[in-house]
Amino acid sequence: MTSEVVTAPRRQSRRGAAFRDAGPPVALIVIFAIFSALSPQFRSTDNVQNIVDAAAVLAVVTCGITFVLMMGSIDLSAAGVMGACALTVSLLVANNRNDNGFGLLGIAVAVLLGCAFGALSGLALVLLKVPSFMATLGMSAVGLGVATLMFAGVQPNITDTMVKGLAIERFLGFSYLTWIAAVCVLLGWLIQRYTRLGRYAYAIGGAEEVLALSGVKVKPYKVAVFALAGAFYGLGGVMVTSQLGAGLVQAGDGYDFSAITAAVVGGTLLTGGRGGIPHSAVGVLLVMVLTNGLVQVGVSPYWQGGVEGLIVVAAVAAAVIPQRRRNQVVK
Repeated sequence: MTSEVVTAPRRQSRRGAAFRDAGPPVALIVIFAIFSALSPQFRSTDNVQNIVDAAAVLAVVTCGITFVLMMGSIDLSAAGVMGACALTVSLLVANNRNDNGFGLLGIAVAVLLGCAFGALSGLALVLLKVPSFMATLGMSAVGLGVATLMFAGVQPNITDTMVKGLAIERFLGFSYLTWIAAVCVLLGWLIQRYTRLGRYAYAIGGAEEVLALSGVKVKPYKVAVFALAGAFYGLGGVMVTSQLGAGLVQAGDGYDFSAITAAVVGGTLLTGGRGGIPHSAVGVLLVMVLTNGLVQVGVSPYWQGGVEGLIVVAAVAAAVIPQRRRNQVVK
């Protein structure tokens, strides 16, 4: 009798979790069907390819921010880090401002720079005890300052055919950037699923005190998660540079909020301990389908930011309703 009483809530919890996990994919299918019915152009093959290609950079940035959110932290550094990395790669590959032509090495340096920015954010969090949103917001400002110094009033236009080709050339109907994003999503899922870093990121978000009491040194893993996120942002900066054909300080504008939106909509909690890369990948597609669909049916692009904000509030509210009912408190 006692075991039945104990297992019943567990079964209900598992069913509730399964329902929450199924919500975003079902919403994606429903929204796609609605826009397909409203606009024949929306469901065309070319438009679907455009949606997926447009989601590439956001998917990579969202991979990074998802690991931070899984820990229950927040990361607002994406815009600054992407700007600094965009200027770095544009000045290291063939361009109109200098004689450099480092190719893949230039891309690697930009990604490593993003990793370094992320590590600094993590160190500020664990050593200086600066809240994550403040530490990363400050790091974003540092990144924008570095990017502005490198920009030096003259836009560096890239002439490197390999980097420009990533956004132009296509394979099986999709740009190379889309395939890079797919590899990043797969890599992020593998890290989340099969590495200690991914498992501990979940554990830190779910019950950091318990993890620390079990003998795990939490601080190095926090720094590692922020460094990993920074590497994804650095690659995102490279991808934007490929799309624009130039290095811009504003390369990462808006990606921080859009990535948080996609992750939350996909089912990754801001409080940590639930969600992950597959959830966030669905969230990216959901956001991009909604954005594209609104344009296709004639809604002004100026409304898109407001729509994203409403989606975030609605998604967070839906996620915390069970907790409110259980705890009867609002923090």
